[in-house]
Amino acid sequence: MKTIVGISGSLRKGSFNTAVLREMARSVPDGFKIEERSIAGIPLYNGDDEAASGVPGAVENLKEAIAAADGLLIVSPEYNNSIPGVLKNAIDWLSRPPADIPRVFGGKPVAVAGASPGGFGTILAQAAWLPVLRTLGTKPWFGGRLLVSHAGKAIGEDGKIVDQAIRDAIRKFIEGFAASQ
Repeated sequence: MKTIVGISGSLRKGSFNTAVLREMARSVPDGFKIEERSIAGIPLYNGDDEAASGVPGAVENLKEAIAAADGLLIVSPEYNNSIPGVLKNAIDWLSRPPADIPRVFGGKPVAVAGASPGGFGTILAQAAWLPVLRTLGTKPWFGGRLLVSHAGKAIGEDGKIVDQAIRDAIRKFIEGFAASQ
């Protein structure tokens, strides 16, 4: 069984992006599993803290999960036309120390998707992730795009996708990413 680590870039309890990630986990094809991981316990990056105490345990655990996985799925919100600080902070910690970057990210297949209450989905955030992924040496997947716009209408209060067309798009996206592995 191949493992894809899935990370939602939002900490909000009712996160649209977490809802999309969970729908992907339900839709992943046979032979694959999505292991949802949280960035909630990761502190703000501070080089002084790293020098004094090393890499925090929450970061080490996530690094090991990504390093062992066959792929990485980032489901990212878009804040102010770019990537969310909390998720970028997590990625910055995951790249510490720099010598670990090839082991954790090198050649790792990565797909980026996202959901937003706005009308353009997360197109600008997804584009903003590309230089970061390139710097980390990942292998971004360009075989599909998932931009869930007007997410408040597509996702119910229970966190389930209520729009069939969106569920179909999510299934098609995760099937395409899995097939590329």
